[in-house]
Amino acid sequence: MKKAKTLGGLKASGYFPRSIKDELRDNLIQKLKKKETVFTGVHGFGDTVIPDVERAVLSRHNIILLGLRGQAKTRIARLLVNLLDEYMPIVAGSELNDDPLQPISRFARDLIAEKGDETPIEWVHRNDRYVEKLATPDVSIADLVGDVDPIKAAVLKLPYADERVLHFGLIPRSHRSIFVINELPDLQARIQVSLFNILQEGDMQIRGFKLRLPLDIQFLFTANPEDYTNRGSIITPLKDRIESQILTHYPRSIEIARSITQQEALLASEQKKKVDIPDMLQVLLEQISFSARESELIDEKSGVSARLSISAFENLASTAERRMLLNGEKTTTARITDFWGVIPAITGKVELVYEGEQEGPYAVAMHLIGTAVKKVFLQYFPNPDRPKRGESRDPYGIIKAWFAGGNSVNLLNGISNQDFKKELHRVAGLQRFVSVYSIPKKQELAFMELVLFGLSEFNVISKNLVDDQLTFEDGLAGMLGEEGDLGDIF
Repeated sequence: MKKAKTLGGLKASGYFPRSIKDELRDNLIQKLKKKETVFTGVHGFGDTVIPDVERAVLSRHNIILLGLRGQAKTRIARLLVNLLDEYMPIVAGSELNDDPLQPISRFARDLIAEKGDETPIEWVHRNDRYVEKLATPDVSIADLVGDVDPIKAAVLKLPYADERVLHFGLIPRSHRSIFVINELPDLQARIQVSLFNILQEGDMQIRGFKLRLPLDIQFLFTANPEDYTNRGSIITPLKDRIESQILTHYPRSIEIARSITQQEALLASEQKKKVDIPDMLQVLLEQISFSARESELIDEKSGVSARLSISAFENLASTAERRMLLNGEKTTTARITDFWGVIPAITGKVELVYEGEQEGPYAVAMHLIGTAVKKVFLQYFPNPDRPKRGESRDPYGIIKAWFAGGNSVNLLNGISNQDFKKELHRVAGLQRFVSVYSIPKKQELAFMELVLFGLSEFNVISKNLVDDQLTFEDGLAGMLGEEGDLGDIF
């Protein structure tokens, strides 16, 4: 549509008023017919959440997205903007986005009455039709709805009975827009009551003024079930007025989780060029989040955000980069021993139950890494505790014998690439064992390291961490360490 500059030009262009819910619905229909992706960058919801959101839009419903932290609720809300028309006409100077053919404010009505078809028109881009508010206990009715502005009354010399003295809140200013309230349960109950009318009747009243603004808004709310008991709740009458409640969830597979992490992790260009993170280590990193969601030490109701994996991936790259810089190397490959640098990304992203608090955040993080190592190890190599039926020879026999002979492997956290390779190749039979399982040559060292960590998790060999040195040695020697030592955990 040609951007008319006056009301007369807008009428001549064939423009007709349309509610925002109809606008969203019509544009979604066109995208579905063309098989276009509506919610780009949202992974793992293609068969669950996204179809529910699309059905809600087609039904012209207000929506609440209900789910634990880090489940892309806000991202989905922001992507709804893509279903709006690119530009929308308003009466120039209107603070309520007045439709030129259906004005609701005193300002717009007076201007149209004065200038008629010469009333100036402005065009608002769809990105400016999205309003987001984080619900906090200090949010007031004046913030959302509005209040009398005594300064405006004094400057304009108007009585308080004149509606022009009103200062409109966020909701009236979101007329013909998408309005999102994040963490709805944090909004005080009396403030939630102020939303009743606009959700049900589509209008609202400010203070004691007679005017009732027929607002046209697409509401979308987000909430975390944990908030229902810890901080507040969504009052039943309000919940009843939100037509579609949609449940979100965490990624259901490692591959989906990896795609989210790769998309969201912010690595410096130098890190991308010089630090290689093998696929196996990326799987291991994602497995930490999956293990945390299953752990009895982690509060299940709080959830484990996808941000854990994202932050952990960034820390893993930075740990390898720092080691590379200290050793004066040009490139490097991330290692399992680099995961010690991931711990700060874990401890800040999980809520511990009582047993976890007794263990301590650091110990729990180490335990999660160990659990993840064990699961990834079994995806590639046989279980040391369960020999395959009919297998007369222990596949780990040569490696065990080497350690039983009193040999050990010392891996410093900051060891150079050359020394790291030399140390792993000292273990008799280790390289040959890995080659049997068709491991790519480029990732051979990573899998040789995985074998050592995996065998230590199955107590075939022991693993001890002292300061910044990790030592693998004979299992009997590992049993002599004090119970509860941090080295036994890592």
